[in-house]
Amino acid sequence: MSADLERWRLILGPAAEQHCGGLSDEGRGRDAALEWLYSRDDDLDKREIRRGGARGAGSGDSVLNTVDWLDEIHRLFPKETVERLERDAIERYEIDDIVTNADVLERVEPNPALLKAVLRTKHLMNPQVLAAARRIVAEVVRQLVEKLSVQVRTAFTGSRARRPSHHRRARDFDLRRTIKANLKHYDPERNRIAIERPHFHSRTARRLEQWQMILVVDQSGSMAGSVIHSAVTASCLYALPGLKTHLVAFDSSVVDLTSDVDDPVELLMKVQLGGGTDIARAVDYAAGLVENPRRSIIALVTDFYEGGDPSRLVNTVKQLCEQGTEFLGLAALDEDANPSYDRDLAGRLASAGAHIGAMTPAHLAEFVAERLGK
Repeated sequence: MSADLERWRLILGPAAEQHCGGLSDEGRGRDAALEWLYSRDDDLDKREIRRGGARGAGSGDSVLNTVDWLDEIHRLFPKETVERLERDAIERYEIDDIVTNADVLERVEPNPALLKAVLRTKHLMNPQVLAAARRIVAEVVRQLVEKLSVQVRTAFTGSRARRPSHHRRARDFDLRRTIKANLKHYDPERNRIAIERPHFHSRTARRLEQWQMILVVDQSGSMAGSVIHSAVTASCLYALPGLKTHLVAFDSSVVDLTSDVDDPVELLMKVQLGGGTDIARAVDYAAGLVENPRRSIIALVTDFYEGGDPSRLVNTVKQLCEQGTEFLGLAALDEDANPSYDRDLAGRLASAGAHIGAMTPAHLAEFVAERLGK
């Protein structure tokens, strides 16, 4: 069988064997690993797909356990495929022993999906498993901090000035001035402008006055990604000059985590995902932390599904905005920034003066940097 035919046989399952041919020994191992995971999908019964494949790595009736399966996929598949299989096992099929078995945790490659699963299940872990899980948390957080800290430093290196610059950096590209200066090279037939001389902004050093940044984060289960990135973002912002950073987590109660904001690993190990949602209570608490309203930013990270009093929340946000506090309502704060939220309540908060949207952590850092540089 050619490599392409074997790949199609693995994708389509045993029903395609008469058209694609049989599998090699290694192919049977891959098929067994895929069958172990994806045969859990109830929808396959209706579609008559994949059921009935080999259950072991070419060994007849043997059945893989989670540890064996992890060993097999790391042996049989490339890294990108392994990451996808592990993510599906954790998120799609909720195979809990991946994050509640110390032997399994030692074999799994740390990644954001695994970190989310650890946060959701750490209350089920015994001390030995929790120690293994902490390694996962620490490694993923290290990777995120390493990436975001560069983005934060970039955002705070200086604000754009109107003066031109001879330093050619992509982030300082002056599109408007470049187009204006090169209009004489416009080609109407091709509808293009030939850029002979690009233009760039210069940057000026920031003169920072003391500001407060208060991150208020919904720790309900659906917000796991935003909780992780909020902790990392707060840690990266914490040491910046001119900025006093707070981190507050909430469900039906409110927990001030500011004392651990310089240690995102410890902070995340204290987060308890799940529970109710009382946004109004959390925003009331944040309002009580504000020292100088015109030098304060409150960033509320939530899906806006309020389990408390929506009218009380809207009134508090309106008062904060009227006194000069910058109020952000973020439906997502992670690398993808894909929002899922109650648009009705978000719209009411926007009418009260809040900025509503979704941001990556880097965009939030840029927003804060612009406000501090005003």
